[in-house]
Amino acid sequence: MNFDVIPLSAFQKQAKRLIKKFPSLKQELLDLIESLKKNPQQGTSLGDDCYKIRLSIASKNKGKSGGARVITCVLIAETEVFLLSIYDKSERSSLNDKEIKDLVKLIKDN
Repeated sequence: MNFDVIPLSAFQKQAKRLIKKFPSLKQELLDLIESLKKNPQQGTSLGDDCYKIRLSIASKNKGKSGGARVITCVLIAETEVFLLSIYDKSERSSLNDKEIKDLVKLIKDN
């Protein structure tokens, strides 16, 4: 079964900024989206059907530990994966529980 991958507008803005900074990220995100279509529950579980995926950015030359983090929310019943947030690990260490819950709320409000 293939899942639909749906980026939230906040994710798109964050990704656009990071892609300008790290050109290789565009292809890496496209590869991640293709992978999520087949296997949506990738990464570390954050609870509430959310996952944190460590993503290497080739143009940073730092591997996964210094790469980006993508936060996803998987709705199995609806076969959808929402891309909630992306951030550069060097700019931010993590999202707190409240921020993740606010992002999940955006899905439920739509």
